[in-house]
Amino acid sequence: MRAEELLNEISDYCRLAGVAESTFGRASINDGKLVSRLRNGGRITTDTLDRIRTYISSHPPGEGRQAIVTRKRSEPARPTNGSATSIRHGDATAEADTARSVTPVMSTTNADPRANFRFYDNRQKYLLFVNTCSEKWEIATRVSHELGHIHPRPPAVRVFDAGVGDGSVLARVMRSMHDRFPTVPFYIVGKEISLEDVRMTLQKMVDRFLEHPGTVLVLTNMAYADAPRLTVRSLSAASSLVWHELALRGTTSHSFAAQITALEPFLAANWKATVNPNTGGSVFERPVVLTIYREDHRFLLDPIIPKLGATSANYDLVLASQPYRARASTEFKAKRVIAPLARALGPGGRLLGIHSFGNDPGMEIVRKVWPDDNPFITDRHDLLKAVKAELGAAGRELNFNANSDSRSLFRYDMHTLPSEVEGSIGTSTLFAAWNAAIYVAQIEDERLAPVVENGAYLEATREVLHANNGLWFYDESFVISRRRD
Repeated sequence: MRAEELLNEISDYCRLAGVAESTFGRASINDGKLVSRLRNGGRITTDTLDRIRTYISSHPPGEGRQAIVTRKRSEPARPTNGSATSIRHGDATAEADTARSVTPVMSTTNADPRANFRFYDNRQKYLLFVNTCSEKWEIATRVSHELGHIHPRPPAVRVFDAGVGDGSVLARVMRSMHDRFPTVPFYIVGKEISLEDVRMTLQKMVDRFLEHPGTVLVLTNMAYADAPRLTVRSLSAASSLVWHELALRGTTSHSFAAQITALEPFLAANWKATVNPNTGGSVFERPVVLTIYREDHRFLLDPIIPKLGATSANYDLVLASQPYRARASTEFKAKRVIAPLARALGPGGRLLGIHSFGNDPGMEIVRKVWPDDNPFITDRHDLLKAVKAELGAAGRELNFNANSDSRSLFRYDMHTLPSEVEGSIGTSTLFAAWNAAIYVAQIEDERLAPVVENGAYLEATREVLHANNGLWFYDESFVISRRRD
Protein backbone atom coordinates (compact mmCIF):
# COMPACT_ATOMS: atom_id res chain seq x y z
CA MET A 1 0.00 0.00 0.00
CA ARG A 2 1.38 3.43 -0.97
CA ALA A 3 2.06 5.92 1.81
CA GLU A 4 -0.13 8.50 0.08
CA GLU A 5 -3.10 6.13 0.10
CA LEU A 6 -2.59 5.31 3.78
CA LEU A 7 -2.28 9.00 4.67
CA ASN A 8 -5.53 9.77 2.86
CA GLU A 9 -7.27 6.94 4.69
CA ILE A 10 -6.02 8.15 8.08
CA SER A 11 -6.94 11.77 7.30
CA ASP A 12 -10.47 10.78 6.29
CA TYR A 13 -10.87 8.70 9.44
CA CYS A 14 -9.61 11.49 11.72
CA ARG A 15 -11.94 14.00 10.08
CA LEU A 16 -14.97 11.74 10.52
CA ALA A 17 -14.01 10.77 14.08
CA GLY A 18 -13.20 14.34 15.05
CA VAL A 19 -9.75 13.60 16.45
CA ALA A 20 -6.26 14.91 15.80
CA GLU A 21 -3.84 12.86 13.71
CA SER A 22 -1.41 12.69 16.65
CA THR A 23 -4.21 11.28 18.82
CA PHE A 24 -4.93 8.64 16.20
CA GLY A 25 -1.24 7.66 16.10
CA ARG A 26 -1.05 7.24 19.86
CA ALA A 27 -4.30 5.29 20.03
CA SER A 28 -3.57 2.94 17.14
CA ILE A 29 0.15 2.15 17.56
CA ASN A 30 1.21 4.34 20.52
CA ASP A 31 3.12 6.73 18.25
CA GLY A 32 1.86 10.31 18.11
CA LYS A 33 4.29 11.19 15.29
CA LEU A 34 3.13 8.42 12.96
CA VAL A 35 1.42 10.68 10.42
CA SER A 36 4.14 13.35 10.39
CA ARG A 37 6.79 10.70 9.77
CA LEU A 38 4.80 9.20 6.91
CA ARG A 39 4.47 12.63 5.33
CA ASN A 40 8.25 13.07 5.57
CA GLY A 41 8.87 9.83 3.72
CA GLY A 42 9.04 7.45 6.65
CA ARG A 43 8.22 3.78 6.24
CA ILE A 44 6.38 1.29 8.40
CA THR A 45 6.35 -2.49 8.62
CA THR A 46 3.50 -4.64 7.39
CA ASP A 47 2.70 -5.48 11.01
CA THR A 48 2.28 -1.78 11.81
CA LEU A 49 0.06 -1.36 8.77
CA ASP A 50 -2.08 -4.28 9.94
CA ARG A 51 -2.41 -2.72 13.38
CA ILE A 52 -3.52 0.59 11.85
CA ARG A 53 -6.10 -1.04 9.59
CA THR A 54 -7.35 -3.25 12.43
CA TYR A 55 -7.78 -0.24 14.67
CA ILE A 56 -9.72 1.67 12.03
CA SER A 57 -12.03 -1.26 11.33
CA SER A 58 -12.65 -1.99 15.02
CA HIS A 59 -13.28 1.66 15.98
CA PRO A 60 -15.76 3.12 13.48
CA PRO A 61 -15.90 6.93 13.54
CA GLY A 62 -19.49 6.76 14.77
CA GLU A 63 -18.29 5.48 18.16
CA GLY A 64 -17.04 8.98 18.89
CA ARG A 65 -13.96 10.44 20.50
CA GLN A 66 -13.90 8.07 23.47
CA ALA A 67 -13.25 5.08 21.23
CA ILE A 68 -10.25 6.66 19.55
CA VAL A 69 -8.36 7.31 22.78
CA THR A 70 -8.87 3.86 24.32
CA ARG A 71 -5.99 1.48 23.65
CA LYS A 72 -6.75 -2.23 23.54
CA ARG A 73 -5.80 -3.88 26.79
CA SER A 74 -3.84 -6.58 24.97
CA GLU A 75 -1.57 -4.07 23.27
CA PRO A 76 1.53 -3.02 25.23
CA ALA A 77 2.98 0.46 25.02
CA ARG A 78 5.97 0.65 22.70
CA PRO A 79 8.70 3.24 22.37
CA THR A 80 9.61 4.64 18.97
CA ASN A 81 13.10 4.45 17.48
CA GLY A 82 15.53 6.77 19.13
CA SER A 83 13.35 7.61 22.09
CA ALA A 84 13.34 4.49 24.25
CA THR A 85 14.01 5.56 27.77
CA SER A 86 15.63 3.75 30.75
CA ILE A 87 13.54 5.44 33.27
CA ARG A 88 13.51 3.51 36.49
CA HIS A 89 15.96 5.63 38.42
CA GLY A 90 18.14 6.23 35.56
CA ASP A 91 19.19 3.80 35.28
CA ALA A 92 19.74 0.87 32.90
CA THR A 93 17.95 -1.32 30.48
CA ALA A 94 18.41 -4.90 31.61
CA GLU A 95 16.02 -6.38 29.08
CA ALA A 96 18.21 -5.15 26.24
CA ASP A 97 20.87 -7.61 27.31
CA THR A 98 18.77 -10.59 26.29
CA ALA A 99 18.96 -9.68 22.61
CA ARG A 100 22.07 -9.83 20.44
CA SER A 101 20.47 -9.00 17.11
CA VAL A 102 20.58 -5.42 15.87
CA THR A 103 17.77 -5.92 13.36
CA PRO A 104 14.84 -3.64 14.22
CA VAL A 105 11.79 -5.58 15.37
CA MET A 106 8.52 -3.71 15.39
CA SER A 107 6.04 -6.46 16.17
CA THR A 108 5.24 -8.60 19.17
CA THR A 109 3.62 -11.97 19.36
CA ASN A 110 3.03 -12.27 23.10
CA ALA A 111 -0.58 -11.48 23.96
CA ASP A 112 0.13 -10.85 27.64
CA PRO A 113 0.87 -7.14 28.10
CA ARG A 114 2.76 -7.77 31.34
CA ALA A 115 5.20 -10.08 29.57
CA ASN A 116 5.96 -7.39 26.99
CA PHE A 117 5.90 -4.43 29.35
CA ARG A 118 8.75 -2.10 30.19
CA PHE A 119 7.90 0.38 32.90
CA TYR A 120 10.99 2.37 31.99
CA ASP A 121 9.43 3.62 28.75
CA ASN A 122 7.21 6.28 30.27
CA ARG A 123 8.91 9.61 30.11
CA GLN A 124 6.29 11.66 31.91
CA LYS A 125 6.25 9.45 35.01
CA TYR A 126 10.03 9.52 35.11
CA LEU A 127 10.45 13.29 34.86
CA LEU A 128 7.79 13.96 37.47
CA PHE A 129 9.33 11.44 39.85
CA VAL A 130 12.88 12.74 39.42
CA ASN A 131 11.85 16.34 40.01
CA THR A 132 9.62 15.70 43.04
CA CYS A 133 11.63 13.06 44.96
CA SER A 134 15.12 13.06 46.48
CA GLU A 135 16.21 9.59 45.42
CA LYS A 136 18.97 10.81 43.11
CA TRP A 137 20.49 12.85 45.93
CA GLU A 138 20.37 9.99 48.39
CA ILE A 139 21.88 7.49 45.95
CA ALA A 140 24.75 9.87 45.17
CA THR A 141 25.38 10.28 48.90
CA ARG A 142 25.42 6.51 49.35
CA VAL A 143 27.88 6.15 46.46
CA SER A 144 30.18 8.82 47.91
CA HIS A 145 30.59 6.67 51.03
CA GLU A 146 32.01 3.88 48.87
CA LEU A 147 34.74 6.17 47.55
CA GLY A 148 36.46 5.89 50.93
CA HIS A 149 36.76 2.13 50.50
CA ILE A 150 38.24 1.90 46.99
CA HIS A 151 41.97 1.71 46.28
CA PRO A 152 42.59 3.09 42.78
CA ARG A 153 45.83 2.37 40.98
CA PRO A 154 47.53 4.31 38.18
CA PRO A 155 46.74 5.59 35.71
CA ALA A 156 43.18 6.52 36.79
CA VAL A 157 40.19 6.01 39.04
CA ARG A 158 37.97 3.70 37.01
CA VAL A 159 34.19 3.90 37.44
CA PHE A 160 31.35 2.14 35.62
CA ASP A 161 27.78 3.44 35.88
CA ALA A 162 25.39 0.65 34.91
CA GLY A 163 22.55 2.94 33.88
CA VAL A 164 23.36 6.63 33.65
CA GLY A 165 19.79 7.82 33.23
CA ASP A 166 19.63 11.60 33.06
CA GLY A 167 23.09 11.93 34.61
CA SER A 168 21.94 13.38 37.94
CA VAL A 169 23.60 10.69 40.06
CA LEU A 170 26.75 10.52 37.95
CA ALA A 171 27.29 14.29 38.06
CA ARG A 172 26.99 14.31 41.84
CA VAL A 173 29.31 11.32 42.17
CA MET A 174 31.90 13.01 39.98
CA ARG A 175 31.81 16.03 42.27
CA SER A 176 32.50 13.75 45.22
CA MET A 177 35.28 12.04 43.29
CA HIS A 178 36.94 15.37 42.55
CA ASP A 179 36.73 16.33 46.22
CA ARG A 180 38.47 13.09 47.24
CA PHE A 181 40.84 12.67 44.26
CA PRO A 182 41.40 16.22 42.95
CA THR A 183 44.56 15.46 40.96
CA VAL A 184 43.90 11.87 39.83
CA PRO A 185 42.63 11.23 36.26
CA PHE A 186 39.13 9.76 35.91
CA TYR A 187 38.04 7.01 33.52
CA ILE A 188 34.26 6.85 33.63
CA VAL A 189 32.10 4.56 31.50
CA GLY A 190 28.32 4.92 31.51
CA LYS A 191 25.78 2.56 29.96
CA GLU A 192 22.54 4.06 28.68
CA ILE A 193 20.28 3.02 25.83
CA SER A 194 18.02 6.08 25.95
CA LEU A 195 18.81 8.86 23.50
CA GLU A 196 17.09 11.53 25.58
CA ASP A 197 18.89 10.47 28.75
CA VAL A 198 22.23 10.62 26.94
CA ARG A 199 21.43 14.15 25.81
CA MET A 200 20.61 15.29 29.34
CA THR A 201 23.66 13.54 30.77
CA LEU A 202 26.02 15.25 28.36
CA GLN A 203 24.69 18.68 29.29
CA LYS A 204 25.47 17.95 32.95
CA MET A 205 29.03 16.95 32.09
CA VAL A 206 30.12 20.37 30.82
CA ASP A 207 31.10 21.68 34.25
CA ARG A 208 32.72 18.36 35.15
CA PHE A 209 35.25 18.76 32.34
CA LEU A 210 35.95 22.28 33.54
CA GLU A 211 36.51 21.39 37.22
CA HIS A 212 38.32 18.10 36.58
CA PRO A 213 40.13 18.38 33.22
CA GLY A 214 41.74 14.96 33.62
CA THR A 215 38.49 13.18 32.78
CA VAL A 216 37.76 10.60 30.09
CA LEU A 217 34.01 10.07 29.78
CA VAL A 218 32.69 7.14 27.75
CA LEU A 219 29.00 6.54 27.01
CA THR A 220 27.75 3.35 25.39
CA ASN A 221 24.48 1.54 24.72
CA MET A 222 25.99 -1.96 24.83
CA ALA A 223 24.63 -4.81 26.94
CA TYR A 224 25.85 -5.43 30.48
CA ALA A 225 28.02 -8.33 29.34
CA ASP A 226 29.78 -6.10 26.78
CA ALA A 227 29.65 -2.52 28.06
CA PRO A 228 32.36 -2.72 30.77
CA ARG A 229 34.94 -3.78 28.16
CA LEU A 230 33.45 -1.80 25.26
CA THR A 231 33.64 -4.93 23.16
CA VAL A 232 30.72 -6.50 21.32
CA ARG A 233 30.80 -10.29 21.26
CA SER A 234 28.13 -10.66 18.58
CA LEU A 235 29.71 -10.61 15.11
CA SER A 236 26.62 -9.09 13.53
CA ALA A 237 26.55 -6.28 16.08
CA ALA A 238 30.33 -5.74 15.95
CA SER A 239 30.17 -5.15 12.22
CA SER A 240 27.92 -2.12 12.80
CA LEU A 241 29.80 -0.72 15.81
CA VAL A 242 30.05 3.09 15.86
CA TRP A 243 33.19 4.32 17.65
CA HIS A 244 33.39 8.10 18.02
CA GLU A 245 35.79 10.41 19.89
CA LEU A 246 35.32 14.07 20.77
CA ALA A 247 38.39 15.99 21.92
CA LEU A 248 37.05 19.16 23.51
CA ARG A 249 38.97 22.29 22.53
CA GLY A 250 39.21 25.44 24.59
CA THR A 251 39.18 26.04 28.32
CA THR A 252 35.71 27.40 29.11
CA SER A 253 32.41 25.72 29.93
CA HIS A 254 30.81 27.78 27.15
CA SER A 255 33.06 26.27 24.49
CA PHE A 256 32.63 22.78 25.93
CA ALA A 257 28.84 23.17 25.93
CA ALA A 258 28.84 24.29 22.29
CA GLN A 259 30.91 21.30 21.19
CA ILE A 260 28.83 18.83 23.17
CA THR A 261 25.61 20.32 21.80
CA ALA A 262 27.03 19.88 18.32
CA LEU A 263 26.88 16.11 18.93
CA GLU A 264 23.09 16.20 18.47
CA PRO A 265 23.09 15.08 14.80
CA PHE A 266 25.49 12.23 15.61
CA LEU A 267 23.34 11.05 18.51
CA ALA A 268 20.11 11.30 16.51
CA ALA A 269 21.60 9.26 13.68
CA ASN A 270 23.23 6.53 15.76
CA TRP A 271 21.72 6.28 19.25
CA LYS A 272 18.59 4.46 18.16
CA ALA A 273 16.59 1.74 19.82
CA THR A 274 13.80 -0.63 18.95
CA VAL A 275 11.74 -3.25 20.80
CA ASN A 276 12.61 -6.80 21.76
CA PRO A 277 9.42 -8.79 20.96
CA ASN A 278 10.12 -11.35 23.70
CA THR A 279 10.66 -8.99 26.64
CA GLY A 280 9.17 -5.71 25.49
CA GLY A 281 12.54 -4.15 26.35
CA SER A 282 14.58 -1.71 24.32
CA VAL A 283 17.30 -3.03 22.01
CA PHE A 284 19.94 -0.91 20.29
CA GLU A 285 19.91 -0.81 16.50
CA ARG A 286 23.69 -0.56 16.48
CA PRO A 287 26.26 -0.49 19.31
CA VAL A 288 27.80 2.93 19.95
CA VAL A 289 30.83 4.06 21.95
CA LEU A 290 31.21 7.81 22.48
CA THR A 291 34.42 9.01 24.17
CA ILE A 292 34.91 12.61 25.32
CA TYR A 293 38.00 14.23 26.83
CA ARG A 294 39.86 17.55 26.75
CA GLU A 295 42.29 18.07 23.90
CA ASP A 296 44.69 20.08 26.09
CA HIS A 297 45.05 17.03 28.38
CA ARG A 298 45.40 14.39 25.67
CA PHE A 299 49.07 13.71 26.50
CA LEU A 300 48.21 12.95 30.14
CA LEU A 301 45.09 10.98 29.23
CA ASP A 302 46.51 8.90 26.39
CA PRO A 303 46.97 5.75 28.53
CA ILE A 304 43.35 6.10 29.69
CA ILE A 305 41.54 6.85 26.45
CA PRO A 306 39.99 3.54 25.31
CA LYS A 307 41.23 2.03 22.06
CA LEU A 308 39.03 0.03 19.75
CA GLY A 309 39.57 -3.68 20.44
CA ALA A 310 42.04 -3.04 23.26
CA THR A 311 40.05 -2.08 26.33
CA SER A 312 39.82 -3.71 29.75
CA ALA A 313 37.44 -3.54 32.69
CA ASN A 314 39.13 -3.69 36.14
CA TYR A 315 36.90 -1.03 37.65
CA ASP A 316 37.46 0.46 41.08
CA LEU A 317 33.76 1.22 41.47
CA VAL A 318 30.67 -0.12 39.71
CA LEU A 319 27.33 1.54 40.38
CA ALA A 320 24.26 -0.61 39.68
CA SER A 321 21.37 1.61 40.72
CA GLN A 322 17.94 0.22 39.76
CA PRO A 323 19.44 -1.66 36.78
CA TYR A 324 16.50 -4.06 36.33
CA ARG A 325 12.75 -4.27 36.64
CA ALA A 326 11.64 -5.04 40.18
CA ARG A 327 9.32 -7.76 38.92
CA ALA A 328 12.00 -9.49 36.84
CA SER A 329 13.03 -12.94 38.05
CA THR A 330 15.89 -13.35 40.49
CA GLU A 331 17.70 -15.53 37.96
CA PHE A 332 17.47 -12.81 35.31
CA LYS A 333 18.79 -10.14 37.65
CA ALA A 334 21.72 -12.29 38.72
CA LYS A 335 22.66 -13.74 35.35
CA ARG A 336 22.05 -10.81 33.03
CA VAL A 337 22.98 -7.86 35.21
CA ILE A 338 24.86 -8.31 38.49
CA ALA A 339 27.13 -11.25 37.61
CA PRO A 340 28.57 -9.58 34.45
CA LEU A 341 29.19 -6.39 36.43
CA ALA A 342 30.89 -8.29 39.27
CA ARG A 343 33.26 -9.86 36.74
CA ALA A 344 34.29 -6.35 35.66
CA LEU A 345 35.70 -5.41 39.09
CA GLY A 346 39.42 -4.87 39.42
CA PRO A 347 41.51 -5.76 42.49
CA GLY A 348 40.00 -3.98 45.47
CA GLY A 349 37.04 -2.87 43.35
CA ARG A 350 33.54 -2.54 44.77
CA LEU A 351 30.12 -2.97 43.18
CA LEU A 352 27.31 -1.04 44.85
CA GLY A 353 23.85 -2.39 44.00
CA ILE A 354 20.69 -0.45 44.80
CA HIS A 355 17.04 -1.31 44.24
CA SER A 356 13.62 -0.55 45.73
CA PHE A 357 12.71 -2.23 49.01
CA GLY A 358 9.05 -1.39 49.70
CA ASN A 359 7.47 -1.46 53.18
CA ASP A 360 6.94 2.30 53.02
CA PRO A 361 4.08 4.80 52.60
CA GLY A 362 4.46 4.51 48.84
CA MET A 363 3.47 0.85 49.02
CA GLU A 364 0.62 1.77 51.37
CA ILE A 365 -0.89 3.80 48.53
CA VAL A 366 -0.42 0.96 46.06
CA ARG A 367 -1.99 -1.63 48.35
CA LYS A 368 -5.01 0.52 49.05
CA VAL A 369 -5.78 0.13 45.34
CA TRP A 370 -4.24 -3.32 44.68
CA PRO A 371 -4.23 -5.11 48.06
CA ASP A 372 -2.30 -8.18 46.90
CA ASP A 373 0.33 -6.43 44.78
CA ASN A 374 3.97 -7.27 45.52
CA PRO A 375 6.38 -5.74 42.98
CA PHE A 376 9.55 -6.29 45.02
CA ILE A 377 9.95 -10.03 44.64
CA THR A 378 13.71 -10.21 45.25
CA ASP A 379 15.57 -8.89 48.28
CA ARG A 380 19.33 -8.39 48.48
CA HIS A 381 19.91 -11.70 50.29
CA ASP A 382 18.22 -13.80 47.61
CA LEU A 383 19.92 -11.84 44.85
CA LEU A 384 23.41 -12.30 46.28
CA LYS A 385 22.82 -16.05 46.65
CA ALA A 386 21.80 -16.23 43.01
CA VAL A 387 24.85 -14.21 41.94
CA LYS A 388 27.16 -16.55 43.86
CA ALA A 389 25.61 -19.53 42.13
CA GLU A 390 25.91 -17.86 38.73
CA LEU A 391 29.58 -16.94 39.18
CA GLY A 392 30.59 -20.36 40.46
CA ALA A 393 34.34 -20.66 40.99
CA ALA A 394 34.89 -17.06 39.85
CA GLY A 395 32.95 -15.93 42.91
CA ARG A 396 35.64 -17.19 45.28
CA GLU A 397 37.63 -14.00 44.70
CA LEU A 398 34.67 -11.85 45.71
CA ASN A 399 33.09 -10.80 48.99
CA PHE A 400 29.29 -10.56 49.11
CA ASN A 401 28.04 -8.07 51.69
CA ALA A 402 24.30 -7.83 52.30
CA ASN A 403 24.87 -5.87 55.52
CA SER A 404 22.27 -5.24 58.21
CA ASP A 405 19.09 -3.31 57.53
CA SER A 406 20.48 -0.31 59.41
CA ARG A 407 23.37 -0.09 56.92
CA SER A 408 21.65 -1.37 53.81
CA LEU A 409 18.36 0.55 53.82
CA PHE A 410 18.08 4.25 53.17
CA ARG A 411 15.13 6.54 52.77
CA TYR A 412 14.25 9.24 50.27
CA ASP A 413 11.30 11.63 50.35
CA MET A 414 8.91 13.41 48.07
CA HIS A 415 9.59 17.13 48.26
CA THR A 416 6.74 18.94 50.00
CA LEU A 417 6.37 22.00 52.16
CA PRO A 418 5.13 21.28 55.70
CA SER A 419 1.91 23.16 54.95
CA GLU A 420 1.21 21.08 51.84
CA VAL A 421 0.23 17.94 53.75
CA GLU A 422 -1.62 19.65 56.56
CA GLY A 423 -5.36 20.11 56.19
CA SER A 424 -6.52 20.15 52.58
CA ILE A 425 -3.92 18.71 50.19
CA GLY A 426 -3.67 20.34 46.77
CA THR A 427 -4.49 18.35 43.65
CA SER A 428 -1.00 18.80 42.19
CA THR A 429 0.56 17.35 45.36
CA LEU A 430 -1.81 14.38 45.23
CA PHE A 431 -1.00 13.73 41.60
CA ALA A 432 2.75 13.93 42.29
CA ALA A 433 2.45 11.51 45.23
CA TRP A 434 0.31 9.07 43.23
CA ASN A 435 2.76 9.22 40.33
CA ALA A 436 5.71 8.52 42.63
CA ALA A 437 3.95 5.55 44.22
CA ILE A 438 2.98 3.86 40.95
CA TYR A 439 6.35 4.72 39.41
CA VAL A 440 8.35 3.03 42.15
CA ALA A 441 5.98 0.05 42.18
CA GLN A 442 6.14 -0.12 38.37
CA ILE A 443 2.41 -0.39 37.78
CA GLU A 444 1.50 -1.11 34.16
CA ASP A 445 -0.73 1.30 32.24
CA GLU A 446 -3.21 -1.52 31.57
CA ARG A 447 -3.84 -1.77 35.32
CA LEU A 448 -4.10 1.98 35.78
CA ALA A 449 -6.87 2.65 33.27
CA PRO A 450 -9.82 1.27 35.29
CA VAL A 451 -8.46 2.73 38.54
CA VAL A 452 -8.18 6.37 37.48
CA GLU A 453 -11.72 6.47 36.09
CA ASN A 454 -13.47 6.77 39.47
CA GLY A 455 -10.98 9.00 41.32
CA ALA A 456 -10.70 6.71 44.35
CA TYR A 457 -6.94 6.56 43.91
CA LEU A 458 -6.64 10.22 44.90
CA GLU A 459 -8.55 9.61 48.11
CA ALA A 460 -6.25 6.67 48.90
CA THR A 461 -3.24 8.91 48.29
CA ARG A 462 -4.68 11.66 50.50
CA GLU A 463 -5.24 9.22 53.37
CA VAL A 464 -1.66 7.97 53.28
CA LEU A 465 -0.19 11.50 53.09
CA HIS A 466 -2.25 12.59 56.09
CA ALA A 467 -1.43 9.46 58.10
CA ASN A 468 2.34 9.78 57.50
CA ASN A 469 2.57 13.57 57.23
CA GLY A 470 4.27 13.14 53.88
CA LEU A 471 5.52 10.47 51.50
CA TRP A 472 8.77 8.54 51.45
CA PHE A 473 10.28 5.35 50.07
CA TYR A 474 13.01 2.88 50.98
CA ASP A 475 15.82 1.54 48.81
CA GLU A 476 18.14 -1.26 49.86
CA SER A 477 21.78 -1.61 48.93
CA PHE A 478 24.39 -4.36 48.83
CA VAL A 479 28.10 -4.51 48.04
CA ILE A 480 30.19 -7.01 46.11
CA SER A 481 33.92 -6.44 46.40
CA ARG A 482 36.97 -8.09 44.89
CA ARG A 483 39.91 -8.90 47.09
CA ARG A 484 43.01 -6.75 46.67
CA ASP A 485 46.16 -8.22 45.21
